[in-house]
Amino acid sequence: MKTTIIAAALAATALAGTAQADKLDDIIASGTLRCAVVLDFPPMGMRDDQNNPIGFDVDYCNDLAKALGVTAEIVETPFPERIPALMAGRVDVGVASTSDTLERAKTIGVTIPYYAFENAVVANDKVEMANWEGMKGKTVGATAGTYEAIWLEGKIKEWGEGNFRPYQTQADVFLALSQGQLDATVSTVEVANANVASGKFPGIKIVDKAPMVPDYVSLFTMRQEYGLINYMNLFINQQVRTGRYAELYKKWVGEGEPADLTIKGVYR
Repeated sequence: MKTTIIAAALAATALAGTAQADKLDDIIASGTLRCAVVLDFPPMGMRDDQNNPIGFDVDYCNDLAKALGVTAEIVETPFPERIPALMAGRVDVGVASTSDTLERAKTIGVTIPYYAFENAVVANDKVEMANWEGMKGKTVGATAGTYEAIWLEGKIKEWGEGNFRPYQTQADVFLALSQGQLDATVSTVEVANANVASGKFPGIKIVDKAPMVPDYVSLFTMRQEYGLINYMNLFINQQVRTGRYAELYKKWVGEGEPADLTIKGVYR
């Protein structure tokens, strides 16, 4: 009887030890936090004249690494590769403007929102378009798998006319728009303003706001990593209440107030 009790206690202790070890411990022990960041998505992620990663998401990854007491490693990850990079073990977390969709939550663990986007319609300036409904019957495109792409594809089906073209990167979308291969696209207001102001994509214009609900985006990691997800949730909370969220918004987006990350009537 005593032998059985002792064996059971040892087994329980072993299981408890196994349960306590998680990705949060691994990151702290390794001394490095590897963040998937999209670097063709200004002002969230881009490169400076010396080819160094900069932007809101880059700073956010650096802040998270500092809170953890480790060094940040920015892993450039195009939009379609964000989740595959996590699954393949190339990154620990995603700080990559990732919409918190229910479909994604079947595969990955998402945090509370750390940012919220509104969207704009951007068109080639040779295309006559007075408002967002002018996209009806046109050739439109967006980065494959993004919130904007899903919305545009739905609109094409609803209208029963027009064409949708998916692209691998945000830069590819705006290049196609600039060259006249696309009539219009939908992007975040931040990206639209940044790309028009940059002069890198001549011949494009902002037409209208898109009638889309705000795009709430989250940090993400493996679905089972509850310890890390809980830590990141608290980190996001503290970024807001310490004023760091507003500071980063002013630095990278501009004047004004950042979007509210809460939804009235919902506790999250």
